Amino acid sequence: MPRGGLKSMTVNFKGRDESLEDIFGAKPIPVTQMTKLIWGVVKKHKLLKKN
Repeated sequence: MPRGGLKSMTVNFKGRDESLEDIFGAKPIPVTQMTKLIWGVVKKHKLLKKN
């Protein structure tokens, strides 16, 4: 079975209305927290698709 890893997956934000400030808030945050918040949005709205 071939293993594609992340190359075989896509994330599509088309049609989303949230701004970055809506997702991250107005205060500066560390990159690690930013990554967690982005993946939370992806999972919540089921934006991850396997090709």
